[in-house]
Amino acid sequence: MPNLRPLSAALAKKAADELFEKPERIDEDLAALRAWLAKSPHIKSRNDDQFLTMFLRGCKHSLERAKEKLDMYYTVRTALPELMRNRDPEEGKMMELIKLGVAVPLPNTVTPDGPRIILVRPGTYDPSKYTIQDVFRYNTMMTDIMMKEDDNLIVAGQMGILDLSNCTMAHFLQFSPTFVKKATMWSQEGSPLRQKGFHYVNTPSGFEVVYNLFKSFLNEKNRSRLFVHGSNLESLYEHIPKSMLPSEYGGDAGPIQDIVDSWAKKIISYKEYFKEEDQYGTEEKKRPGRPKNADSLFGLEGSFRKLEVD
Repeated sequence: MPNLRPLSAALAKKAADELFEKPERIDEDLAALRAWLAKSPHIKSRNDDQFLTMFLRGCKHSLERAKEKLDMYYTVRTALPELMRNRDPEEGKMMELIKLGVAVPLPNTVTPDGPRIILVRPGTYDPSKYTIQDVFRYNTMMTDIMMKEDDNLIVAGQMGILDLSNCTMAHFLQFSPTFVKKATMWSQEGSPLRQKGFHYVNTPSGFEVVYNLFKSFLNEKNRSRLFVHGSNLESLYEHIPKSMLPSEYGGDAGPIQDIVDSWAKKIISYKEYFKEEDQYGTEEKKRPGRPKNADSLFGLEGSFRKLEVD
C-alpha cells in the first residue's frame, strides 16, 4: 500500500470521478515513476509516495503526462534560481513579507471537495522596498507547503482572489514581460496544480496593462477562468460565498491578521525543508537530447525591455 494521507470521502469521490483515480493502481504507477526517474540522469527529485502522487493526480493519472510534468516542474525551478533557491523564511526581508501576508490560503473551502481559495493582496507591500522577485519567492514558499499538506489543493485545485486595493503604478511597473512569462510558466507548465479561476477585485486604473500581459501568456483554459469584478464584491460573492472570506471582506473566516499570523508560524517551521529543496532540480548537461535553460524556456530577454505604460 502506498504511504499516503487518506482522502476525505468527498475528495476520494472527486479524485475517482474527475482524476480517474483507482487506489489499487497507485502502487504500480508509483513504481513506474520511480523506475523512470532512475533512468533520468538529469533529474534529482523527491520520491516519497505523497509527492509523486501529486503529479499523478495533477495529470489525471496519465503516467506519461505525469513524467513530463515532473520533469518540467524541476526544469522550470532550476531555471529560476532567483525565485527558487536560498529561500530562508527567517531572512530579514522574507520575514517582513511573511508578516505582511501578501498572500494567504483561506481556512475553509466552499464545499468539502472544493478548491483551496488563496487571497493575494499586493497592496500590502511597499514596491520601493521589495521587488516583485522578493514577493514571488514568498509565494513559492507558501505554495510548496500547501503542495505538501493540502489535499483540497491537490485534488480539487486552487482559486485565487487578487485584491488590488492600495496598488499603485509603482506596483504595476514591477511586472516586466520577462518576469510575467517566468511567473506564468512556473504556475502553469511547471506546476501539477489545477487552476480553477482567478478573481480580481478593487482594480485601479493601470491594471489593464498588467492584466492583458498576464493573459497573453496563459493557455486558453486558464484565460477563460479569469474574472474581473472591479469594486463590486457582490459579483465576487456569486462565485465565492461571502462566508468563506475574512471579516474585512464581510465574511466569517475571522480577521485576516489571524490567518496571516498562523501562516507565518507554519512557514517558519519549514525552514529546514526549504534548505533541503536546494538539492533537487535538473542537471541540464546530463539531460538526454537538447538541454533546457532560461533562454530556451523563457526566451524573452532579447524581445522585450521594460513594460511600456502610456
